[in-house]
Amino acid sequence: MHAPPTPPTAPRTRLRTRTRALGFAALAVAMLMSVPTAQTAFGEEAKAVPGGGDLGPNVHVFDPSTPDIQGKVDEIFKKQESAQFGLDRHALMFKPGTYDNINAQIGFYTQIAGLGLNPNDTTFNGDVTVDAGWFDGNATQNFWRSAENLTLNPVSGTNRWAVSQAAPFRRMHVKGGLNLAPDGYGWASGGYIADSKIDGEVGPYSQQQWYTRDSSVGGWVNGVWNMTFSGVEGAPANSFPEPPYTTLDTTPISREKPFLYLDGDDYKVFVPEKRENARGVSWADGTPAGESIPLDQFYVVKEGADAATINAAVEQGLHLLFTPGVYHIDETITIDRADTVALGLGLATIIPDNGVTAIKVGDVDGVKLAGLLVDAGPVNSETLIEVGPENASADHSANPTSLQDVFVRIGGAGPGKATTSIVVNSDDTIIDHTWVWRADHGEGWGWETNRADYGVRVNGDDVLATGLFVEHFNKYDVEWYGERGRTIFFQNEKAYDAPNQEAIQNGDTKGYAAYRVDDSVEQHEGWGMGSYCYYNVDPTIVQEHGFKAPVKPGVKFHSLIVVSLGGNGQYEHVINDVGSPTSGTETVPSQVVNFP
Repeated sequence: MHAPPTPPTAPRTRLRTRTRALGFAALAVAMLMSVPTAQTAFGEEAKAVPGGGDLGPNVHVFDPSTPDIQGKVDEIFKKQESAQFGLDRHALMFKPGTYDNINAQIGFYTQIAGLGLNPNDTTFNGDVTVDAGWFDGNATQNFWRSAENLTLNPVSGTNRWAVSQAAPFRRMHVKGGLNLAPDGYGWASGGYIADSKIDGEVGPYSQQQWYTRDSSVGGWVNGVWNMTFSGVEGAPANSFPEPPYTTLDTTPISREKPFLYLDGDDYKVFVPEKRENARGVSWADGTPAGESIPLDQFYVVKEGADAATINAAVEQGLHLLFTPGVYHIDETITIDRADTVALGLGLATIIPDNGVTAIKVGDVDGVKLAGLLVDAGPVNSETLIEVGPENASADHSANPTSLQDVFVRIGGAGPGKATTSIVVNSDDTIIDHTWVWRADHGEGWGWETNRADYGVRVNGDDVLATGLFVEHFNKYDVEWYGERGRTIFFQNEKAYDAPNQEAIQNGDTKGYAAYRVDDSVEQHEGWGMGSYCYYNVDPTIVQEHGFKAPVKPGVKFHSLIVVSLGGNGQYEHVINDVGSPTSGTETVPSQVVNFP
């Protein structure tokens, strides 16, 4: 089980006392007018954490008159192209305007984004490219990068974005086609598009799976195992398993990721409002619906900042903007103020050094965590991210907390351990695109070296996951205890490195399901979900099923698939005891269209 919530600190007690003295309205006005001076428990004055300021050395801001833009972009790409576990982080930010003859190649830990309020405010007559030359044409390790809030006129008519996990393509307008495969059509392993308009066709080609949400496409060329769409204009009709398209007309609940933009000369963060039954992009009518927050209401976090300062900023009433960098923390970052935004730029990375939980969110409305990578430290953390305390019960349906492009890594960059990566206790939480990954390559990995038993555990009710990528955990990758949970698209691989059958034995069951709904649950639903095995240490391992769920009228699954990759391990069933086994060395999937 996860640790109990951290007791209130003295400064938080002081703030509550001041609230009673001033009244809630007066306190709100005070927070908006100025940042209050912090005090210690003994009443001494302490230096307040300032809001606003510059964005630091790793945010590179361009306008159309900036000299040698291509040279600077190429310089960063050269450093980041193959730096899969490197320490550099970069954000390439482009002011509104038109940029000619640009080919921005995007490597690891690099975010490229426009600084307009609408993607059409910032136009490239050129490309934003990801390819896989660094890995001999194999795109299955093109992780941890993003493209956001730009319009592209691709030189050849088609832009190439050959990525796998943790590489979102958000709020983009491509005035042409989009190719999701590397040059030469080598392997690629799935990704994510949201709030984007692609005027031409999208060609996934070798992509094994892909999820597209609340977007518009001019067509979709093919599918390998699992292509899932929700709220996408122009999406192919639902036809799983052949072709393997799972299509929902709308997304039941969504809220787009907050983003940095320029209002004249002033930086602000735009926070889009929640949408229900969304279809198509949020910016089609020009100005999107939502709230703009000036930068001076953010603590601009830079490398070297500690958790105590970050927490003090939140208690003062500031939001958090993490600039590109790696942040080591020795205490939990605690966010228990409603509507707080914690936004990372350039894959900002948080590492808990001493076994603490990296981030805890209170049982409050509307917290937005976005654009962050949490990297487990060498001392085991019981949890890495907690949304809501144990037994959280507040109704957040009108204003849910959301996690967007929040990624977790255990091992790979060095030894790391965590018992459970993400625990969601708060009701109504939105998990929108996460990759929770126990490393299978790099440094500091092995069956016990980067031990991590559980990926995501959901205890809250009415939680929605859109784009859930969870891989390689020692036991269950996903466990769901809350009622009325929904998942639209799930991608999983079981742990490659299990030494033998005994190591994964789950009582009388052969192996731990990738996605398990607890027997107590009465209502749950999932669409477009796949689990794959590649037991390359012991290819004789048998996995009883990819999915496990109670057989009840309110528990439903659509478009399920399991795959044995090259015969390295096998599945006996898809879900429970339903679905045919995989067999032999051919990579042939076993599928269940609907369960039950």
